[in-house]
Amino acid sequence: MNHEPNAGAEALASVWATGQRPSRLQRQGRYLPESMRHPGKMLPAIAAQAISVCTRPGDLVVDPMCGIGTTLVEAVHLGCDAAGMEYEPDFAQMAAANVRHARSQGAAGTAQVVCGDAHTIGTTFAELRGRVALVLTSPPYGASTHGHVRTERDGADRLTKWNHRYSHDRGNLAHRNLDELLHGVGRILAASAGLLRPGGVVAVTVRPIRIKGELVDLPGRVIEVAEDNGLVLVERFAALLCGLRDGGLVTRASFFQNLETRRARERGVPACITAHEDLLIFQPVADSQGDGE
Repeated sequence: MNHEPNAGAEALASVWATGQRPSRLQRQGRYLPESMRHPGKMLPAIAAQAISVCTRPGDLVVDPMCGIGTTLVEAVHLGCDAAGMEYEPDFAQMAAANVRHARSQGAAGTAQVVCGDAHTIGTTFAELRGRVALVLTSPPYGASTHGHVRTERDGADRLTKWNHRYSHDRGNLAHRNLDELLHGVGRILAASAGLLRPGGVVAVTVRPIRIKGELVDLPGRVIEVAEDNGLVLVERFAALLCGLRDGGLVTRASFFQNLETRRARERGVPACITAHEDLLIFQPVADSQGDGE
């Protein structure tokens, strides 16, 4: 790879201990409380590790699907500048508020947030072309996720869910079927890659998902669509969602992850709780071919 990580960053480690603290504690105080409304937040420790490995202070980081602004917040705390796009006006405002909160806590970097369709990122941020060191993002996992849940007992289990929908806007990419969603993600990654400086990289954090009980290799599908759009995979890391303690794993699984895993096993399916996300790092084909020169 052409990029040079920060001095001291664990660039050679293939497994990152990013789940040592639960996600809510990683965000506590660092993000505004209303940020918890987003159904598919990037884990702050994964964003911070990726930025530490792939950039230096003063570099520029972009997230084309920035949600509540996790990439932007972690970038400015690490002394980088950042720019993000978010389709949903509510989340775009939240991302901007989280950046302001980071700045109030002493973050040295600056960031801008634009509300818009990520497919247009190449033109919306045309002034950044050739300057971006890292594009860091995560795709939506469909129209809804597990969100938050409360259980009640009155003779039968009853569940109340909230904060589990990305959007009610049918124009949101999250509402497309999986093939269409991935096609859109591929186009967005390609447009974002057009902003990179020489040696810059595109990083995607993504985990396997279940659709109607069937396990889908979403990281593998993202690799396929990235390659179809002129990118090549150059590194792959396992970013832990679980904690490591006394030689064992500490699960951070949600209620629904535990429930679905138990139900699958009762049906004879050897299901396991997801313990990591893949952090996939791509370069444009031309840059990756230059590595061997």
